[in-house]
Amino acid sequence: GNRMGLCLQSRQAEHGIEWAYAHSMPASLFSQQSSTLYFDVSLTKGGLPNAAAARAFLLARFNHNESIIFIAFNGNEPVGFTQLYPSFSSVSLARVYILNDLFVNQPARQKGVAAKLMAAAVDYAKSFGAVRVSLTTAITNEIAQALYESNGWKRDEQFYAYHFSI
Repeated sequence: GNRMGLCLQSRQAEHGIEWAYAHSMPASLFSQQSSTLYFDVSLTKGGLPNAAAARAFLLARFNHNESIIFIAFNGNEPVGFTQLYPSFSSVSLARVYILNDLFVNQPARQKGVAAKLMAAAVDYAKSFGAVRVSLTTAITNEIAQALYESNGWKRDEQFYAYHFSI
């Protein structure tokens, strides 16, 4: 459907969340409103407040077919989004997705928007034969952990995550 001039691929998840394949996303997605959503999430995660850089980063992900975005609307206003990044598991011999940047504007919180975004992302991953969707969150982010667990997500009890900063 079309919202705010966003020409998303003609499909909606049953959860009322619009989404599009990376290759079908027009530059108009990266409007002031969408950049503001990303800008807001960057601020809440301690990122640098640079809306232009956020817009360029998102546009590059789509231009290179590197992510799928799900956007929640309240009327014509985007109020939340999440992104899926495709990957593969050589152990599972299957596709997996990484859920990243789950964000809902403050006024739209506690209304089920985040749960709907996550459900839409999981449905999308299932439709492509993925065996799992993974995400990480801060150890201290108990609100997010409660959301994930109340929606059927399981905390990994077998593996630690390690990162090598470059």
